[in-house]
Amino acid sequence: MLDLITCVLPVDRRTEIDKTLKTLRASDVISKIILVGDPKFMTDGYDIIRIASDNFFSTKTIREFAAKITTRFTLICTKTLSFDLGQNALSRMMQVSLNTSAGMVYSDFFEQKNGIVMPHPVIEVQEGSLRDDFDFGSLLLYSTDALLAAVISMDEPFELAGLYDLRLKVSQKHKLVHLPEFLYTELELDIRKSGEKLFDYVDPQNRFKQEEMENACTNHLKAVGAWLPPRFREIIFSENDFEIEASVIIPVRNRSKTISDAIKSVLSQDTEFDFNLIIVDNHSTDGTTELIRSFADTDERVIHLIPDRKDLGIGGCWNEAVNHSVCGKFAIQLDSDDLYIDSKVLQAIVDTFYEQNCAMVIGTYQMVNFNLEAIPPGLIDHREWTPENGRNNALRINGLGAPRAFYTPVIRDIQVPNVSYGEDYSLGLSISRYFQIGRIYNPLYLCRRWDENSDSSLDIEKVNAHNYYKDKIRTIELWARQKMIRENE
Repeated sequence: MLDLITCVLPVDRRTEIDKTLKTLRASDVISKIILVGDPKFMTDGYDIIRIASDNFFSTKTIREFAAKITTRFTLICTKTLSFDLGQNALSRMMQVSLNTSAGMVYSDFFEQKNGIVMPHPVIEVQEGSLRDDFDFGSLLLYSTDALLAAVISMDEPFELAGLYDLRLKVSQKHKLVHLPEFLYTELELDIRKSGEKLFDYVDPQNRFKQEEMENACTNHLKAVGAWLPPRFREIIFSENDFEIEASVIIPVRNRSKTISDAIKSVLSQDTEFDFNLIIVDNHSTDGTTELIRSFADTDERVIHLIPDRKDLGIGGCWNEAVNHSVCGKFAIQLDSDDLYIDSKVLQAIVDTFYEQNCAMVIGTYQMVNFNLEAIPPGLIDHREWTPENGRNNALRINGLGAPRAFYTPVIRDIQVPNVSYGEDYSLGLSISRYFQIGRIYNPLYLCRRWDENSDSSLDIEKVNAHNYYKDKIRTIELWARQKMIRENE
């Protein structure tokens, strides 16, 4: 094998093939170019191999192009749009691969969006970076030996999860190395805000794809000794005495525009049991404190807490509430800018704890605007969850759903990370390691999407920080499950 590269490119009507080929040939390290797609959009050339395929991401296609590769490295471009290579970009990626014995190298890049070129840094891949939408950029340089070994082990024929399966299998034997250098420029056509991309994985139109991704991830977890069978600890709810059956918990800071609606939606609940509302007012300065006090002065069910500490995130506020003496047997979430859909929500949640013998219940919510009018993507029900494999697939998806409710002794034992993003996901992963998570697929909750949401429109640095933290949570949970399985064996 020569220290040269075979480049694999998907081709469709959007591909500016002549421009792309000129860019690749100018690098002086491309030996062969494999074009994959509809032949009518391809060109001929001494260095070109053509593969007719209507699905670049299938296992079948990957096997086909892998059989054509004879160079030491393989560059896979995951997008059909054209790109520009930076100075010595591919040579630099090869150099790093050789120096680190990496199975795959990826880099930061520049992104051209709406005619503007901006830096697009990506994050370090971790063992827990199991999201199938992890942002590697569009150019992935594989060691061909690592790629071919992984292809040989790809024993499940996926239609859409082939490249995801390939990446996971390479990672089982080799390092995936992030090079924090901006080595190329790619065109970006998805100009939606960050908050509008969050729910792509729960879109019913993507259901078949998600099932394949789940299967690929499940196979990977089994291979690395982190897969958990559907065996759960039983909960005896009568073992703990609580004066109150349920507490709704609202952490809040500066939500004077919405907090009254949230409080009213709780106090209007019709239940067969006693409940209270614990509002942890995290030192609001916009009039929120006075609004809460007006409710607490007239209704003894409203418990208004102002923490002594001033370093609390949302998770820290939850700890203040669930460890308070007035907290009920079940702690039920409500965000300060959202509200329950009707008066039967608390009763439905508590009933589910007993019916499904679970330590956590997750419901379904309807996306609405500030005026409570339905907006896309509509109902978020997380039907990808299954009782048999949900806790394994939870390591792949980026959230578990809402509203969330917890059996208080369990959440007191685990405690909530003192952060304001991902704290609920971390808690859900920890709980699912031991206990069943119950689901309600009827809508319980109106989730407002508006400009003051914490994730409505984030810059790339903030998106990366959020994703890195969740990947770290997944990595820690992956290690914890591997440790538990080893000890059980």
